[in-house]
Amino acid sequence: MSSAQATKNCITLKGSAQIIVEYLKYGIHSILFQRGIYPAENFDSTQQYGLTILMSKDPKIETFLKNVLSQTEEWLSKNMINKISMVITNAHSKEVLECWDFKMQAEMGDNQSADPTQRTSSKDQTRIQNEIRDVMRQISATVSYLPLLDCICTFDVMIHTLENTELPAKWDETGAIVIQNAQAVQLRSFSTGLHKVETVVNYKMST
Repeated sequence: MSSAQATKNCITLKGSAQIIVEYLKYGIHSILFQRGIYPAENFDSTQQYGLTILMSKDPKIETFLKNVLSQTEEWLSKNMINKISMVITNAHSKEVLECWDFKMQAEMGDNQSADPTQRTSSKDQTRIQNEIRDVMRQISATVSYLPLLDCICTFDVMIHTLENTELPAKWDETGAIVIQNAQAVQLRSFSTGLHKVETVVNYKMST
């Protein structure tokens, strides 16, 4: 194998963060569509991971997610994040109805370096994409048995950082998310070799 090929199959911490942020982008848009948070006509279909995924065309949502995810990518490439939460609330009562948690765990990679910035993974990109595709399929399947959101809802995305992380201007610290009468469904995880990502949906049981 030439050194050029060797480098090509090598995932760095930054590359791992990019793969995860791409998953978060498609995952969040998919949840927004499938949970009916916004009208179906506000979405366009695109192909990713061998699946058709619906993406919001709303410029406000696109800008909001771009800002959140670029910050996520920066912090994740320094292993400063342990969880991202997508929170769905009743727009009127502000009650939290659903919370999608994307939990991130640092992995050692191939060279087991004590310095995280020097770690790399040679995990095959196709395998990673296939693992993500399985999670995306599960998100679609899970939605079919979650309780109907029969009220106007809004969503927010929260980044759970490690302690002592400097917050960007205009960002607020928030408290814990509490869902009354909550149930949780654990979805499959995927791994880049440098990060393991678990997806869990917590939802309010309809009474």
